[in-house]
Amino acid sequence: MTATENPEATELEDQHEQADEVIDEGDVAADYLEELLDIADLDGDIDIEIRGGRTYISIVAEEATTDLNSLVGKDGEVLDALQELTRLAVLTATGERSRLVLDIAGYRANRAEELQEIAVQAIEQARKSGEAVHLEPMSAYERKLVHDVIADAGLHSESEGESARRHIVVSTLAN
Repeated sequence: MTATENPEATELEDQHEQADEVIDEGDVAADYLEELLDIADLDGDIDIEIRGGRTYISIVAEEATTDLNSLVGKDGEVLDALQELTRLAVLTATGERSRLVLDIAGYRANRAEELQEIAVQAIEQARKSGEAVHLEPMSAYERKLVHDVIADAGLHSESEGESARRHIVVSTLAN
């Protein structure tokens, strides 16, 4: 039986090709970021991880004396810009749009913990008051993390506002 006669074999081949594309994306991004670190004269280790078909790239300091905070910036603004530049580098090299997530010095991991706590507090407040709770504006990635926590708790959330003022509204009932 050939792969064309066996749908399971074809599916496995497709999954393997998709994994190769994700790995290529990670390699392109890692090369781009290594060049950036060289230009900025910063030392850092680059880790690539694939979760749910999405590439996660982390840059961590090689030595305790290396400070990567300048690559994070205030409220992660520089990190967000570097992530977009890295996605553009991947697009240029592969012709494919990237959804990779970049973390530097554990900023996104720490922020995810903060966002979970913010979501839990909003859930408690919405349940206690029965009224909608408006959160501070945040990036699309951060909003997704918060929406997931709220959905897991069985509450309703939606994003409101435009551009930099886009924020989440948490409520106990779906409208």
